[in-house]
Amino acid sequence: MAQERRRIVVAGASGLIGGALVRSLAADGHEVVRLVRHAPRGEREVRWDPERGRVDAAGLDGCDALVNLAGAGVGDRRWTDAYKRRIHDSRVHATAGLAKAVAALDEPPRVWVNGSAMGFYGETGDRVVDEDAPAGSGFLPELCVEWEAAADPARDAGVRTVFTRTGLVVARDGGAWGRLFPLFRAGLGGRLGDGRQYWSYIALHDEVAAIRHLLDRDDLSGPFNLTAPEPLTNREITEAMGRVLHRPTVFAVPAPVLRAALGEMAGDVLGSARVVPRRLLESGFVFAFPGIEDAIRAA
Repeated sequence: MAQERRRIVVAGASGLIGGALVRSLAADGHEVVRLVRHAPRGEREVRWDPERGRVDAAGLDGCDALVNLAGAGVGDRRWTDAYKRRIHDSRVHATAGLAKAVAALDEPPRVWVNGSAMGFYGETGDRVVDEDAPAGSGFLPELCVEWEAAADPARDAGVRTVFTRTGLVVARDGGAWGRLFPLFRAGLGGRLGDGRQYWSYIALHDEVAAIRHLLDRDDLSGPFNLTAPEPLTNREITEAMGRVLHRPTVFAVPAPVLRAALGEMAGDVLGSARVVPRRLLESGFVFAFPGIEDAIRAA
């Protein structure tokens, strides 16, 4: 997309990934239009209400691409029934509303990249899974299945649609690592549970580069795992954090303590997801920070 200036609509532009993507696109001269909840402050903002699935469709007409990364943070709060409903509605209702609006446009975007998550696969244990693996069971897998299906109206209307099943993003200012870095810098870092669960991670730089790769390639559609090529166990990642930050990693949080503190969400922290980006690698994408130490240093 660097060859010509495009008009790209981004939902979730204030989030960790969305913010980094907007900065990357703007730096290359693209016109970025943000979907916002407040009254638009100019032509580069479009009003929407994601939980109710409402969007000002006129602001989408004629855009070249749409990227939807909106959704309440999965790890931001304990999973009460009310918050689980917010996690669901902010993804499924938002995607469904956008899909219906896009399908009705006279000039729909050529490509739609819609967020998803490696949570699609659920608990995988030591088993390596790629995009051909079926969905798992539980709240997050069922959410991801419904989330991706909500885009069907746009796909049925002929819009090239891509789903980014993103892993744990290694970044300084948000996501799981945004919480881990202060603990490790204080010398309080350590494994979670027995540390044998696999964590599939990706550097923020590679996450943004992968999204742009998927926007650029007219021959790519469907699900793509956005994870580094070699998932590691929580114990291995903990040791790498200690090496890079020159801090001890002697502390450990027992599984019962995590369950007591986090409730149902503890299953996501203690669960194992050994997810690999087969389709992304086959498409020719090259990771800048494939190893965990490089990803940590980049953050």
